[in-house]
Amino acid sequence: MKPYLVKTPSLVKFIFRNWVWSFSKKEKAIYLTFDDGPTPEITEWTLDQLNKYNAKATFFCIGKNVLQHPEIFQKIIDNNHSIGNHTHNHLHGLKTTTADYLDNINKAESAFQKKPKLFRPPYGKLSFSQAKQIKGKGYKIVMWDVLSADFDTSISKEKCLKNVIKHTLNGSIVVFHDSVKASEKLKFVLPQLLEYYTSKGFLFKSIE
Repeated sequence: MKPYLVKTPSLVKFIFRNWVWSFSKKEKAIYLTFDDGPTPEITEWTLDQLNKYNAKATFFCIGKNVLQHPEIFQKIIDNNHSIGNHTHNHLHGLKTTTADYLDNINKAESAFQKKPKLFRPPYGKLSFSQAKQIKGKGYKIVMWDVLSADFDTSISKEKCLKNVIKHTLNGSIVVFHDSVKASEKLKFVLPQLLEYYTSKGFLFKSIE
């Protein structure tokens, strides 16, 4: 697996400052995000955990998964969570032409009940040209402050929890995945994360 950073450096946020990386540090709020769903094996469980703490989150959904599981997608909406576009086929922006990438985003849009305002590139990778055109379509490009690394099969679930607890601060956007691959770690980490930060007076908010 290619190396990755759990905490996004301030320099990266500055260089790509037209993208959303985090929110105000003045409020005790955390912005949980879940990529790659909806997935029958884990998304509904995730919604149940969030509901226990009256926590709101943002789900960056893959268009083809929305078409395959519309009832789960509707549950996300019915629970008042935010929705974001994550392309139709989980494309890597730097390995895809801009025309094909935009077509895939448009294809994903057709799977949603209405066009989302938010977009997150799979793998966090896209070109400047792609970003410019995506913003031109009216999207906010949402990245992250903390990467839980729940997708990394080489680390333990305890390490995944430590990644989040160590680096999450006021206003952090935290990435998880409601996917089969990440489900074991997510089931371990999410309940403890919700309990830990709730006990410290944090709110969990969706991105608008």
